[in-house]
Amino acid sequence: MSNGFDVAIAGGGIVGAACAAGCAAAGLKVVVVEPGPVGGGATAAGMGHLVVMDDSPAQIALTLLSRSLWIAMRPELPADVEYLPCGTIWVAADEEEMAEVRRKQGVYQTAGVRAEVLSAADLASAEPHLRAGLAGGLLVPDDAVVYPPCAARYFLAKSGATVVRQPAIELSGRGIKLRDGSFLAAGITVNATGAWAPALTPGIEVRKRKGHLLITDRYPGFVRAVLVELGYLKSAHSTTADSVAFNAQPRRTGQVLLGSSRQFGSEDRAIEPHMLRRMLQRAQEYMPEIGQLSAIRTWTGFRAATPDKLPLIGPCPSDPRLYLATGHEGLGITTSLGTGQLVADQIAGRTPPIPVDPYLPARAGAVPHPPQEAH
Repeated sequence: MSNGFDVAIAGGGIVGAACAAGCAAAGLKVVVVEPGPVGGGATAAGMGHLVVMDDSPAQIALTLLSRSLWIAMRPELPADVEYLPCGTIWVAADEEEMAEVRRKQGVYQTAGVRAEVLSAADLASAEPHLRAGLAGGLLVPDDAVVYPPCAARYFLAKSGATVVRQPAIELSGRGIKLRDGSFLAAGITVNATGAWAPALTPGIEVRKRKGHLLITDRYPGFVRAVLVELGYLKSAHSTTADSVAFNAQPRRTGQVLLGSSRQFGSEDRAIEPHMLRRMLQRAQEYMPEIGQLSAIRTWTGFRAATPDKLPLIGPCPSDPRLYLATGHEGLGITTSLGTGQLVADQIAGRTPPIPVDPYLPARAGAVPHPPQEAH
């Protein structure tokens, strides 16, 4: 294969698939290079939480744009995507965390995000399996849950992109070199390979951050909304220490998905019993009856983390035809659609719905390598 493609995308996870859909909707001819199952990597390992996060104005902008795109797409999503509009409850353990609830609500309201403060009684009524004595929480009703691998497959099918089932071994703005030595020429190349992006674009500031997840048998109604401890925000911000936090999610199947753990420097896919034990102990501190549920599977995945906790979306400063769409860490499922739109808008020369500057690889420190390493 040579010539004829406007955009060549390395990576068939949910971000790559959303980029393909966005580019195809802009009238571009797309090829996606993915040797494994579509949505089979970090996408399959993710929780599928569609959530507006408020760590920074840029994070709010991208997650809110993306969630609005998910909501707009909901009527056309196949049943196997399992879209569940359950909302998120940020759980406050004490009065100090209730102060954070009120601050967070103010930030959300300023951004146009619906959010409701829950008293201790409200929280106990909404989620009766939480332990007694919690201070309250913040309900964000428009957040949701999806099953990510099926969403990725739908986006890719919707795009009509050509799919090449070979590993990419080299990227440049001219196209993608495949393992068999052939070359896919394209006007623009996109590196959407998640935590593995630095292998194809050396020098970019993306690191693997390992996480553990566990899913239970079916217990309909045990968890109603996605429950996240407010302490999660503190632990997620740590860039050095291993951390765990309570995060419980309902699924359309009636199962409960439990997270979360975060580790740098652990690149083995194996389950680490000490991390899983810490994660489950933390969950039981919030939901004591969790320990009585039957687990049916545990697994790990690797988030693609950047130092400033914002993704890299846009052209490399050294090669304007080589785009990055990586570094989303734990928000790749949420922000896939927004990323796809920002990539497509930049390639097509359209004005994006939000400013792209905070996500550009050209921002300070994002791509420190010399120009020749981009090829």
